[in-house]
Amino acid sequence: MREPARPRRSPAPEERQADADRTRRVLLAAAYDEFAEKGYAGARVHEIAARANVNKQLINYYFGGKEGLYRTLQSQWLKHEATFHDPGRSAADVATSYLHDCLDDPRGIRLLVWRGLSYAQGEETPDEEPVQDLSGITERQRDGEIDPDLDPAALLLAVMAMTSAPMVMPDMVKKAFGVEATDPAFRERYTAFIRDMIARLGPRP
Repeated sequence: MREPARPRRSPAPEERQADADRTRRVLLAAAYDEFAEKGYAGARVHEIAARANVNKQLINYYFGGKEGLYRTLQSQWLKHEATFHDPGRSAADVATSYLHDCLDDPRGIRLLVWRGLSYAQGEETPDEEPVQDLSGITERQRDGEIDPDLDPAALLLAVMAMTSAPMVMPDMVKKAFGVEATDPAFRERYTAFIRDMIARLGPRP
């Protein structure tokens, strides 16, 4: 005789929370890949769900849709970025932290490039930081680490360009340096260059 079917045990609250946390993590990881490859406009919810191997309705459930998912990724990046800005670290250390982070995982820079391209085409992309904070640079100018005569907005743009260039133009890295941007020899050489350039930004005699 067959044994009577045992009643299914309802998941405990902590199990349900663990499942929810895992689902959010895999969706965010899949969305990071999708947005980095195709930009906000080109990314598709059903493809994000397929990457994560979950039902696409869970994107609405956990994030309120595509925009909420994108904004969550942005918020995570801003929190991660904030860890670079320890006032006790030198400006060169902060700049090389950006460089190494980009070299280790270029998806963040790809998102930035996609956002810029969308803006140039008149398309709107969700933005969790609509006004750029320049206080980190102006504080270093007041403390005497950076020349106070330098335009902080222009300086930010220039440093962003320097640190992101290897990921934005990897073909130029190959042409100019003879190696790929992922090569440890390039990383060491370009890191030394960034540190030297930042050191030259101090007050002029």
